[in-house]
Amino acid sequence: LNMMDEAMRKGIRIAPDILAGRLGAPVVPVTARRNQGLDQVMGQISMLVSAPGAGGRRNIAYAPQLEQAIARLEPPVASLTDCAAGSRWLSLRLLEQDQALPEYFDGRPAGSIAQDPVLSAELTEIWEDFGAGGLEPQDIEYLTASALVQEAEEIYRAAVQTAGRDYNVADRKIDRLLTGRRAGYPLMLALLALVFWLTINGANYPSQWLAGGLFWLETQLGALLLACGAPDWLYGALILGVYRTLAWVVSVMLPPMAIFFPLFTLLEDSGYLPRVAFNLDRHFQKCCACGKQALTMCMGFGCNAAGVTGCRIIDSPRERLIAIITNCFVPCNGRFPALIALITMFFIGSAGGFWPSVTSALFLTAIIIFSIAVTFFVSRLLSRTILRGVPSSFTLELPPYRRPQFAQVIVRSLLDRTLFVLGRAVKVAAPAGLVIWLLANIHLGGISWLSYCANFLDPLAQALGMDGVILLAFILGAPANEIVLPIIIMGYLSQGSLSEMDSLLSLRRLFIENGWTWITAGSTMLFYLIHWPCATTSLTIYKETQSLKWTLISIFVPTIMGLLICFAFANAARLFN
Repeated sequence: LNMMDEAMRKGIRIAPDILAGRLGAPVVPVTARRNQGLDQVMGQISMLVSAPGAGGRRNIAYAPQLEQAIARLEPPVASLTDCAAGSRWLSLRLLEQDQALPEYFDGRPAGSIAQDPVLSAELTEIWEDFGAGGLEPQDIEYLTASALVQEAEEIYRAAVQTAGRDYNVADRKIDRLLTGRRAGYPLMLALLALVFWLTINGANYPSQWLAGGLFWLETQLGALLLACGAPDWLYGALILGVYRTLAWVVSVMLPPMAIFFPLFTLLEDSGYLPRVAFNLDRHFQKCCACGKQALTMCMGFGCNAAGVTGCRIIDSPRERLIAIITNCFVPCNGRFPALIALITMFFIGSAGGFWPSVTSALFLTAIIIFSIAVTFFVSRLLSRTILRGVPSSFTLELPPYRRPQFAQVIVRSLLDRTLFVLGRAVKVAAPAGLVIWLLANIHLGGISWLSYCANFLDPLAQALGMDGVILLAFILGAPANEIVLPIIIMGYLSQGSLSEMDSLLSLRRLFIENGWTWITAGSTMLFYLIHWPCATTSLTIYKETQSLKWTLISIFVPTIMGLLICFAFANAARLFN
């Protein structure tokens, strides 16, 4: 029974002994954030493991017609499985037509379970009796939920006492503001813009310092390698290829993640993120998806791989797949620097200061809103085609607002999220750096393979509002979105290694000299926003789904959407330009 400190602060008194008796299970008061009561929890777990039946089992009393049906189903169900959940519980799941039934019956198909002669006969008679009494299959879940709610209310009255009815008045007042239809959405967007602004501005200098240190180390390693007598090709492959790509990915990814993930965790610990899920649940329900997808979508802003891993919180396999496939429609922090650079160069202006940074954050927020709209659209499309189904219900707890533990938040977000994601990115960026270097340095007829590939892709890229160099950069940047812009610069300058410019003005001049217009910038931004997931995310999708089919679909769907959106934007812009 966690958060006992919060209960005490609000004047809520809970009797653990009464609660344990009514639930038929041990109840241990705990304040987990202060490590209070955890030893007692482990002791109770040890006791239950050594004597599994010691806790007993308490049955819920359902409606009479439901109890009669359960009693008739229990004998045949007990003969089909020895599931630890018990024949009563499984009988109720049969009546509710639970999709997870095969898991409880040793993996047997749901159809074969219902076709068991004895069980099938009982089910047929039960449904005939239900029909005669005006009871439909969809009513079973309602009757079950009603009984559970009634039992919960009785337990609450017996075991809980409050000092008064105003113990949660402050939280409800805040909720009326943060989850209200008029103020909830503007405040949510304003907070999103603030997080982006803090991430963008806070990451600038650390990224520069980190890049300076890593590229200084590149010089030292290169000098050491050459001093050892290494040939030029080995120096180029290892230092200019593998190491420089790694340095670029780390310097661009680490500072934004080190800022974004703690901010995200602070919102999580304060109790605000469940309110975001509450605000967006109505829209996801219209798309036949799960409201919890809002939380995984928010995690995707930090890193899509972390967002895909977070989809484990969604119980329904169908809705979990929808969340996984659509997670990369929201841009991760690896795409933010390039998006901000393009916004600044072609739409805002490169002047520094407070207001340009605010304008960039607002422009980026508008782009994010568009990506969320695409997420809704594709979720609805998937739920109407290859992942048909109805949205499942789920319990969304709106916890009390609490002061986050800043030290724990920083440590947890850095270790569990930032370094974990960065480690995966490094694994795929190293071999990618070698491949990019080889393409740029192997020549045929005086022209590099990189140029050949760019020329081959140019007709398709022109139809999308880009050019062959840009499209090739996206393909070669699949291991990590952070290296797409450096590859574009390398392609335009015809250099053999990743490059950077000393200012946005010189970068804008380079792009304009190579035929860029605001249409090119807009198409590139849209494709940055919506295209295939990076290699790290794709690897995570395969690990989460254990399916090559769904991994390929997760790559194919955003790719097609990105191509269609860029094609529509580029041709519409040319028409009205």
